[in-house]
Amino acid sequence: MAIVNMRQMLQEAKAGRYAVGAFNILDYNSMRAVVDAAAELKAPVIIQTSVKTVVFWGYEPIIQWYRQLADAVSVPVAIHLDHCKDLDVIRQCIAHGWTSVMIDASSKPFEENLTLTQQAAEMATPKDITVEAEMGAIVGVEDDIHVREQDAHLADPDEAQRFCEAVSLDCFAPAIGTAHGVYKGEPVIAFDRIETIARRTGLPLALHGGTGLSDEVFRRCIALGCAKVNISTQLKYAHIDGFVDYHTGHSTQYDPLKVLAAQYERLREGIARDIQLFGSAGKV
Repeated sequence: MAIVNMRQMLQEAKAGRYAVGAFNILDYNSMRAVVDAAAELKAPVIIQTSVKTVVFWGYEPIIQWYRQLADAVSVPVAIHLDHCKDLDVIRQCIAHGWTSVMIDASSKPFEENLTLTQQAAEMATPKDITVEAEMGAIVGVEDDIHVREQDAHLADPDEAQRFCEAVSLDCFAPAIGTAHGVYKGEPVIAFDRIETIARRTGLPLALHGGTGLSDEVFRRCIALGCAKVNISTQLKYAHIDGFVDYHTGHSTQYDPLKVLAAQYERLREGIARDIQLFGSAGKV
């Protein structure tokens, strides 16, 4: 039960109006924190790997961590490749045992995005590996998109419906006003588009740019159809701050295992809070 793709967990989340947390890990310690928090709370969970993380550690070490950790728990755990623009990396992840992949060709024109997504699906679907795709511009906060310009970067519901009817997807990530990174101000979320796109595509939606959104915004997005919530920046901060804060408070100690334990606890606590907020605790 533990090693799964995203299909059933997201379909159940969509039907139950809760969301599965998708956490971008950085190493074995952070992956362990994700799996342990999910197991403790009896929640399904998604381990996400960025392309940078995959390149840094290599395919085989990451998949071995995943198999060892997921095999040891009874909750469903998927491993997902996040925001990948390179079909060769997708091919390698499929070959090495990833259970889910995301093709991100959202910067391309509609037809090119669709073609690349179809190519990714043709590689993944026959092996029962789930596929996520993106439409619109889920920008980084450093891109400084102004409110009056925002509509140009949001996913169009008509195009989203055409796109999802043309390719077999398990999850769809439309740009709805969130951004990657740490928000400098209050994000303007297009809640009406979430509801419309969820209804017209019939797919579980992925909420990208989750770090820093208010609890109220999370709950509203989830209620409207976001069944997968991506958390990345939060884990980066916890990874560094957990290490630095422990060393600052114990400056004469040079025991790396104690520092790593403090880092793990900071990560696990934040992940557990998110799982409870997203409503997936106790769903297994």
